[in-house]
Amino acid sequence: MKEVVILSGKGGTGKTSIVGSLAALAESKVLSDCDVDAADLHLLLKPSRKRDTEFWSGKLAHIDRDKCTECGLCQDLCRFDAIRDYTVDATACEGCGFCFQVCPAEAITMEENLAGHWFVSETKYGPLVHARLGIAQENSGKLVARVRKEARHLAETQGLDYIISDGPPGIGCPVISSLSGANLAILVTEPTLSGIHDLVRVLGVCRHFGVPAAVCINKCDLNEENRRRIEDYCSSEGVAVAARIPFDNIVTEALTHGVPVVEYSQGRVTQEIEKLWYSISRMLEQEGKR
Repeated sequence: MKEVVILSGKGGTGKTSIVGSLAALAESKVLSDCDVDAADLHLLLKPSRKRDTEFWSGKLAHIDRDKCTECGLCQDLCRFDAIRDYTVDATACEGCGFCFQVCPAEAITMEENLAGHWFVSETKYGPLVHARLGIAQENSGKLVARVRKEARHLAETQGLDYIISDGPPGIGCPVISSLSGANLAILVTEPTLSGIHDLVRVLGVCRHFGVPAAVCINKCDLNEENRRRIEDYCSSEGVAVAARIPFDNIVTEALTHGVPVVEYSQGRVTQEIEKLWYSISRMLEQEGKR
């Protein structure tokens, strides 16, 4: 089984739309949505939820008012201003436990925190593992690891060949968690200055973790000069440009109908996404021979 993760240095590059089309093209795969802070792959694939599991992570302070002497020490020392009128603000508490350590009346306890949920669902394209992080919750990297672990378990138990992951944007902890140990990363960018800048950053993360990467230029015809800059940069860095997807309103039209564009139209966009999947399959095959 091989795992490919679709990443982008910035949001809004069309990453999820491409993953939805790859879901329609690929066979024998598990899908996973690792963008747990803003998961939206399920909006396109319309999954039927089979399992809902709570995700507990971190701890929050809780004050027992029966034990509390209202000495004010916890309020004075909390650098996050999470304690007001001897009540803990759950959205401000960082779970550091300092108030627990200094409370002379031992009125403060650190309790496990319900940070979100993760789901196993079924779609017309195969199983999907996705998650929802709670409001103002952190530890999204840990939840991404949980999603990937379940996706791998499903692939192993069902004898499937691929895991296709919709990764989060940026270069932070969730990206690192979704990238480490993957067989291939596809970096979706667009011909803008911010797209070029963030492509360089996310490619650096891939190289740091030793994950082979290829580039997909989405909306490639919006700016020819910037497209050439991306291609020249990839050529100088020895990174393949796996696909050049043109701008086309047919993509938005397909999304409004709730279907991947490769099932909605057979134009150039679909041809380039099919080319992308062919390149991914070939690169994963070559990776398996090493």
